[in-house]
Amino acid sequence: MSTRTPTAKRQVSRAPAQAAAAVAIETARPDRKQAILLAAEKLFSQHGYHVVTIRQIAEEAGVPLALVGYYYGQKHELFHAIFEHWGHSIEARLAGLAAVDIDPDDTRTLPRIIDAFTAPVLALRASAEGEYYALLVARELYHATEEADRVLRAYFDPLAEAYIDALHLAMPHATRSQAAWGYQFALGSLLHHLNDSRIERLSRGENTRADPAVAPMLVSFIVGGLRAALPRPKTPRKKTTPRRQKT
Repeated sequence: MSTRTPTAKRQVSRAPAQAAAAVAIETARPDRKQAILLAAEKLFSQHGYHVVTIRQIAEEAGVPLALVGYYYGQKHELFHAIFEHWGHSIEARLAGLAAVDIDPDDTRTLPRIIDAFTAPVLALRASAEGEYYALLVARELYHATEEADRVLRAYFDPLAEAYIDALHLAMPHATRSQAAWGYQFALGSLLHHLNDSRIERLSRGENTRADPAVAPMLVSFIVGGLRAALPRPKTPRKKTTPRRQKT
């Protein structure tokens, strides 16, 4: 009786060893870790989290399949790693908000809050390194999926809370719940601007999508909407007693 291992079995037994060897070789190249993250950003933003596979990410990054799991684990962990990597962009928006002197009697306060909210995101969308991340936020977080909700709660809810509080301070005549609605409407305007490409067709080729040059117009639009939706109560005029004419 032959004691030689069948060819098929020998190939199966070698597979883990070959994967481990590939990982060992590739870990000497730290640029591969960044390549995986960028590939995931790009594919998730273009096709959606649930459509993209780990194999597709590995192919886009040009790395062995095993290396994706080695660096990031499962797909949902890779998804979260993207937002962890870009956490500094949220910190920048919070820092911009903290720099605003919130005076409800100063007409410049509300535009400054909205500019701190929108400007860093528009700059990110216009940059080569942040384009796919900004698009991913605009597209993927719209969907009410379990993974999107986890990301929103962990990374974006604290940001939202801070801006809602700021809007409430800037518009003290409104309730905080009304300020929360105002934030949602402002967010909707921003995300739609980032994501929609129909403007190119509707403007007959004169406008380009996510154009950062229209940032002042976007701020004015949001500020105007907030002031129209949550107007200051009119101060009642003091009643004056008509003077009697001397006879």
